[in-house]
Order: sequence, then structure tokens, then C-alpha cells
Amino acid sequence: MKYLFTLLTALFAITANAQELNKKLEDQIKHKQIMLNQCSRDGLVSFPEFKDSYDANYAAYNPDSTSFNALEKLLKNKKIRVVLGTWCGDSKFQVPHFLKIIDALKVHESDVTFIAVDGKKQAENGLLDGLNIERVPTFIFTDKNGKEIGRIVESPKKSLELDMIDLLTAKK
Repeated sequence: MKYLFTLLTALFAITANAQELNKKLEDQIKHKQIMLNQCSRDGLVSFPEFKDSYDANYAAYNPDSTSFNALEKLLKNKKIRVVLGTWCGDSKFQVPHFLKIIDALKVHESDVTFIAVDGKKQAENGLLDGLNIERVPTFIFTDKNGKEIGRIVESPKKSLELDMIDLLTAKK
């Protein structure tokens, strides 16, 4: 009986801490429907406030395929965390471009995590603890152990492809 009680308590704790994937709510700053916390790609690209911009910007972007050989090698054993705002113009522009690049490179879905923030650039349950997010989108590249290699904040300096090569090469 004691074992059963311990098991039930552990399950309750896990359930209580579980995040709602693709959480939607009314943002108190932006006064519109947003997504918050961890999102799936499908949830993100089908979210009405994001979808129209996503569809147009994804279709219109022509990635620099000359950078693909270098990027394929540099992205091996890397994880990417994308912190974005579904309300944010830069996110609506840059995230579709980024997704077109990683689609072309066949980056595995499990290597990319999406975290949506509110108008204060915050998420719940410690998702952003220690990340110092000031602007979105922020693309954070980590090694297989979770150590940050570098980030692209808001807009790339050259292009997403070239900025990724620069930051992943500089930190090798």
C-alpha cells in the first residue's frame, strides 16, 4: 500500500508539472490571442495569428543552398531552441525562413524546440530560466550536452545560413 501511495504521489507530481503543449491564451500586453510555452511545429504553423505570415514567408524564401554542405556538418549533434512570439513581426518573418533551411537540411524534428513567449517575452514554469531573452526570435544553438554555442537574435547580420555557419565555426 505504501508503494502504491508513493507511485500515485509521483504520478500526480509529474502531471501537475506537465506543460500544456501549444497553449493558447489572451495576452495582456498585446491584447490578442497568442501561444505560450513549448509548441510543436504543427501547432505553431497552424496557429491563426502566425499561419498567414508563415505560409507566405516560407514559400517566398530561397535558402542559400551553397551553404548547405557546411551547415549539414556543423549542425550534427547540435540542438536548436527557437524562442519566438506568435505576435512578433520578426518571428513571423524569420522563423519560416529558418524552418525552410532546416527542412532542406533534413534536421531531425527532435533537435529543434520551439518556445513561444508573451508580450513581456516570458514563458511559464522556468522554460526560459537563465536564457536572458530580450528580443525575439532568438535561435539558440547548443551542443549535445546542452551547452550554448551561440545565438542569432531577432534578425541575422548576413543571412540565417551564413550567421549559423559563422557562430558554429567560431565555437568549434
